[in-house]
Amino acid sequence: MGLADKAQNKTEELKGEGKEAAGRATGDDELKAEGKTDQAKGNLKQAGEKVKDTFK
Repeated sequence: MGLADKAQNKTEELKGEGKEAAGRATGDDELKAEGKTDQAKGNLKQAGEKVKDTFK
């Protein structure tokens, strides 16, 4: 878990930001929503990693 998971979660969050920006730029609401979903997943996973770190 650890550092590799944190990096993967951050990558998912950043990918979501890119999708959201692309959707906003092109007027594609579906892509924009998908980007927001990816960001939320990444943030949720990051929060889970922080909880795990707290209990180590």
